[in-house]
Formats: sequence, C-alpha cells, structure tokens
Amino acid sequence: MKNTQPFISIIIPSRNEEKYIGKCLETILEQDYLHLRQGFGGQAKENLEVLIIDGMSEDKTREIIKKFQITNSKFPIRLLDNLKKFTNFALNIGVKESKGEIIMIMGAHAGYEKDYVSKCVKYLNEYDADNVGGAMKTRPAKKTIFARAIALVLSHPFGAGGSYFRTGSAKPRWVDTVFGGCYKREVFDKIGLFNENLLRSQDMEFNLRLRRAGGKILLAPDIVSYYYPKSNLRDFFLHNIKDGIWAILPLKFVKIPFRLRHYIPLIFVLTLPLSIWPYVLLSLFFSLQIALKEKDFRLFFVMPAVFFCRHFGYGLGSVFGLLKLIN
Repeated sequence: MKNTQPFISIIIPSRNEEKYIGKCLETILEQDYLHLRQGFGGQAKENLEVLIIDGMSEDKTREIIKKFQITNSKFPIRLLDNLKKFTNFALNIGVKESKGEIIMIMGAHAGYEKDYVSKCVKYLNEYDADNVGGAMKTRPAKKTIFARAIALVLSHPFGAGGSYFRTGSAKPRWVDTVFGGCYKREVFDKIGLFNENLLRSQDMEFNLRLRRAGGKILLAPDIVSYYYPKSNLRDFFLHNIKDGIWAILPLKFVKIPFRLRHYIPLIFVLTLPLSIWPYVLLSLFFSLQIALKEKDFRLFFVMPAVFFCRHFGYGLGSVFGLLKLIN
C-alpha cells in the first residue's frame, strides 16, 4: 500500500547539551509517528529524518549523539556541523539540508510526549495552519527547592508574562508564537529563513514575519513537551539578562516590535523605585498562592527571589539592549 504520510524533517540545534541530548533523542525515538517503535521499518526512513546541527560542542554532546547513532543504526539521524555555533545559524543549516514537506524545530534541552510529532501533523492539516506548537511544561532540572521554584516561575502567568505555550490554554487557539514549531515547508519558501543577525529571539521574529505575511500559528494544548531550565539563581539570572537584551536588540535589525509583555520588565526597571512596592506585594501574593497550592511553605520564602531574578534580570538586560540600540 502506498505510504501517504508526509515526510518530516526534525531540526535540533545543539551546543554543549551533554546533560539533555540523550533524553531528547530517546523521546524522539519513542514517537508513535509511523510506529517507529516497531523496528524502524522502511517507512521510518522514507518519512522522517532527524538533523542535529551542533555548534561544535566542547563537552560530550557529539560523543553521545554518535553513540546513539551506532546503538540505533536504523534511526534516520544526521549530525551536522554549525561552525558559527549560534542557534540562528543552526536553524538555517537545518532548513537548507532538510528534505521534509514538514519541518519541525525541536530543542535539545527538552523532552517530548510520544504523540508529539503525530499531533503536530494532525493539527497542521486539520486547521490548515502554517505553524503548530503545543504546551511546554517546565520541569525542575534538579531535585532542589530553587530548581523547583524556577520551574514554577516559568509556568506561572506572573513569571511567564502570559505566554500561552508556557502557562497553558484550555483549547486550540491562534497565537503569535509557539515553542519550537511545526512548519509547512512552503512557509520558508514564502518568507525566507531565520534572521541570522539575531543570536536570540530569532523564532519570535520569524513568527511575527509569518503572521504579517498572513500566516496562521496554532497552539494546541494536548501537544506536550517538557523543558528543563537553569537550576540555580545565578545561571537563571544571567539567562534572563540575555533574554532581555534580545527582546530589544532585534529592533536594530528589523522594524517589527514584539508583544507588550516582552517590554514590561523594562518598564519595571526604568520606573524603579516607584514600581518596586506594588511589585513586592504582587510577588508575595503569588508566592503565597503557589506555596499553598504546592503544599510547601518553603516556596513562600524562595519564590520572591526567583520572581525577582526573572523580572529584574530580564528588565536589566532590556536596558542593556536599549543602550546598544541607541549606540
């Protein structure tokens, strides 16, 4: 019987992901799309490929990938070099090297439910969308109170800023961006590749471009992935500074502003000390709410610090981005 399933290219940018790349690949190995568990028959190779574009990792990432290739020799996976190291270049290398009618962007720092691929394809067809994504559930990277608090902050509307793919949505809805993304190949033919001037936020800028061109982006909450963020305050704070910089700096290269939620931390920092008092009250309120819900009162004392690292770090980064933009 002729196979009618679309050919899918899964693109995974990576760099120094030795702690997560193995788990990520295992969850892709378990995808139910075309019954991949049943020995990787001819259909698997004919209908799916995985391209890992590695930014010349200096840890054991490449070693783990190559070992995975040997152990799962029938699994259609390729390891490609990204000499420029950053994600924006990796994404474009992947798109250019891919063969699929459908292109899926996946993160090496994440894991996926076994029906992730099949549901992305299902919704892409049913809703005639140009890009489909799902709910990204944040999980602690370590079994510590701070790692747990960081995961909770990124799952809460006060910490995530109303991002539906982080905080959840009751039913499928049209949105401005999603985590990863499952695209029709024709999208790239229509609006081009990812902007290589943007070391971060290239996915948000791409999706804004897609929407301006009349494209439709769907979030389906039953498409589930799991993300493992930084596990300590220092790394979490620095990560948010970088995110804040690249919420502003894209305006240097493209004249398309992001949503208001991306600029609220900047407003918070620029209006200190006036904004600090209502902020403290909100932070304490939501911290108490989370502590009661999680039945762990330690969180009441930890959550305010994590919320502050999130918002002040992002806002401070946005100030740095604004200064770079002016200069």
